[in-house]
Amino acid sequence: MTAGAVRLILTGDSGCGKTRVCQAAADGLRDRGWSVAGVVCPGVWMADQKVAIDALDLRSGEVRRLAERAEMGDAAVGPATRGWHFHVGALAWCNSLLANAGDPDLLVIDELGPLELEEGEGLMQGMVAADAGRFRVGLLVVRPRLLALARTRWPDARIVGLDSPTEVPRTVNEILAVAGMQRASARGSE
Repeated sequence: MTAGAVRLILTGDSGCGKTRVCQAAADGLRDRGWSVAGVVCPGVWMADQKVAIDALDLRSGEVRRLAERAEMGDAAVGPATRGWHFHVGALAWCNSLLANAGDPDLLVIDELGPLELEEGEGLMQGMVAADAGRFRVGLLVVRPRLLALARTRWPDARIVGLDSPTEVPRTVNEILAVAGMQRASARGSE
């Protein structure tokens, strides 16, 4: 693990704004001169229903369709959870991005869910990257029901909770503050 690296586990229920927090934190730190890598996974909405999930590469801005609702997608496309079918090609692309992230200041992995933490599938290079800690700040999204598994794997991680979309600005500021303290600590040890 990189000296002084910090793992932050961002957790909250579906729809509370975790992906927005990840994107805003990445934008804020990039604006401060940080190198940013990783994947955020915004929902695709149709008539107030989340029908798909995209994957966005934080370095290039490229977007690919990652998953579709089980009742709307093709069951043969790849791994599945109770509600989602994932595309093998998009998972491979995300895994390649995470495997080749290098040593960014900020690494975002949105999200490490049931596929990764329970099934050993999905964004497994995200698990490897989170374990390795080759970043200043690792921002890992984990849903509340999987938090105990994540805490077992990364007992040093700081938990950042998000309860509703109204808390997005406060949560982004909390992450930026932790990142600022981590950067100051790293400079002091040089």
